[in-house]
Amino acid sequence: MLPEKIKHRLEQQIAGAEHPRELVVDVMFALQEHFGYLSDEAVAEAAGMLDMTPLEIEELATFYTFVYRQPVGKYVIHVCDSVVCWMNGVESIKDYLCRQLDIADGETTADGLFTLLPVCCIGYCDRAPAMLINKKAYGHLTPEKIDKILEKLKTEALQKTE
Repeated sequence: MLPEKIKHRLEQQIAGAEHPRELVVDVMFALQEHFGYLSDEAVAEAAGMLDMTPLEIEELATFYTFVYRQPVGKYVIHVCDSVVCWMNGVESIKDYLCRQLDIADGETTADGLFTLLPVCCIGYCDRAPAMLINKKAYGHLTPEKIDKILEKLKTEALQKTE
């Protein structure tokens, strides 16, 4: 169930919009931020707030790369698989990430820290191969750079739990 404070804020935004449905992406992201992903409960909640059907919300949710319909890790790694990144060796980078994290594309690590997902293009072509982690871009990737990034994130996560 959505906390009353979040629901009230969203309802105010929707009430102030000339066309409430134009806020559907904002509502999906707000619900995802609360639940960690856009759960079935969140889809129904969004549909009710926006006077839409759950199917309409589902259709939009599955269209957007950064809307997650299943649980994801604390850090979502989107590996760019555009042609430019591909030409610059992203396949070996993705293979390296899979080995380091012991997961395949679309999976989450056992500790719930990392989810690895492909993304069509992140617009970082001049720094290919590239990836996003929680919407922060990293480019000119090498195994050494990836190790440093992952270690920093693991340390950060550990510090937040202490």
